[in-house]
Amino acid sequence: MNQYIISTEALRDMEQILDYLANTNISAGEKFLEEFSKKCRYLSQFPLMGRSYREIRPYLRGLPMKNYIIFYRLTEQGLEIMRFIKVERDLEAFFFENP
Repeated sequence: MNQYIISTEALRDMEQILDYLANTNISAGEKFLEEFSKKCRYLSQFPLMGRSYREIRPYLRGLPMKNYIIFYRLTEQGLEIMRFIKVERDLEAFFFENP
């Protein structure tokens, strides 16, 4: 598979997280971004590594990263990173409000 794309929504999620970290701890922001890139590379090589969230969406998979979950789906072109959401959110409500 080896290819992945990051959706506009996931980029927006990351931007908000990095903006917050830039104001509190720049080196933590850099480490966070490095870890995110590493997880995405792993996912592109091992796309079934994350767990299924079919109870929310039939195609949805997720992989934890710190206090967040990287949500993604498999496509014919590869892997699409869909959202990057804090663990403590009500995930079903979030995806219901943001189809």
